[in-house]
Amino acid sequence: MDFSPQMFRNIPKVAYDHYKEGNLNYPMIIYVSLVHIVAVAGLFALPKCSKETLLWAFILWPISGLGITSGVHRLWAHRSYEAHFVVRLVLMLANSIANQGSIYHWSRDHRVHHKYSETHADPHNATRGFFFAHMGWLLIKKHPDVVKAGRDMDFSDLLEDPLVVFQKKLDPWFALYMCYVMPAQVASHFWGEDFWTAFLVAGGLRYCYVLHCTWLVNSAAHLYGDHPYDVLSYPAENPLVSWFAIGEGWHNWHHKYPFDYSASEFGISSQFNPSRLFIDMLACVGLVWNRKRGLSAWAMGKARRERDAANGIPLPKAPPRPWEVEAKKVE
Repeated sequence: MDFSPQMFRNIPKVAYDHYKEGNLNYPMIIYVSLVHIVAVAGLFALPKCSKETLLWAFILWPISGLGITSGVHRLWAHRSYEAHFVVRLVLMLANSIANQGSIYHWSRDHRVHHKYSETHADPHNATRGFFFAHMGWLLIKKHPDVVKAGRDMDFSDLLEDPLVVFQKKLDPWFALYMCYVMPAQVASHFWGEDFWTAFLVAGGLRYCYVLHCTWLVNSAAHLYGDHPYDVLSYPAENPLVSWFAIGEGWHNWHHKYPFDYSASEFGISSQFNPSRLFIDMLACVGLVWNRKRGLSAWAMGKARRERDAANGIPLPKAPPRPWEVEAKKVE
C-alpha cells in the first residue's frame, strides 16, 4: 500500500480497472458526486449566510455526529448500553440528520466489519488503501465475501426495535429530508434565512463535512496511530480522528473491546470523547443503563503479559503491514 502522492495518482487507473471488470456502483457514484457538488455550492453560499445559520450548521455537526457515535454505533451496532425509548427516538432522529444509511444497514455492515476486519469480507478493508477505506468502498460493488458475511450473520435484534423498523421503512426519504430540508426549514422559519442558502450550508456543506469525519474512522484510524492494546490489529489510537469524530478515534481499544460503551480506556479528562460524556450524562438521570466496559478484560490481559515478560516469554510483534512489504520490495 502506498501513502505517497502516487497513491492518489493511481486512483484513475484503479477506477478504470473496476470499470473494465464491471464493478462500479453507478448509483452511489452519482449520489456521492452530487453530495460533493452541493457541498461546494455551500462553500460559495457562505458569504451571504447569516451568523445564526452558521451557528446552526456548527451545532448540527455534534448533533448528527452523536446520531452516529452514541446512536447507531455504540447503542445499536454494538449493544454496549441500553437506553430509554425517548433517548432512542432522539438518537434515531439525529442519525437521520447524519444520513449515512438506515440504522439497520449501518449496523449490519459495521458488525461484518468487526468480525472480518481487514479481510475481503470487511466492507472497507483498510489493506486495500486509504482511499478505498475512506470512501472508495462505497463507489464499487461489494466483494462477494462481504455479501456472504452479511447473509450469514443474524441481525434480528435490530428489527425488534420499532424505531429502527420505522426508519428502515422510510429509508432513504426520511433521512434525506432530515439531512437537507429540515435544517433549511428551521433557519427559514426562526430567523428568516433564505431557504436555499440554509439548504446548501446547514444541509449540504455540513453533511459532507460530517461524512468525511465519519469516514476518517475507517481510513486514518485504521492506518495511523499507536497500538497499545493489540499490536496485531490495524485499528489505532488516533487523537486527531477523535476530535473530528467526537470520540471515535481511540480505535485500537475499540476493536479490542467492541462491547465497551466508552470506545476508549480512559475518561474524558484523559481522552477526548464527547460521545461517552453524552451517554454518562443520560445515565445520571436514569435514561441510560447497563453500560458495558472492557477494563476487567484489559487488566487480566495486562497481568498475563507482565507475567510472560517476567518469565522471558517474548511479547507478540505486529506482522509487517502490506505497505511495509511493498516498500522493502522497492528498496
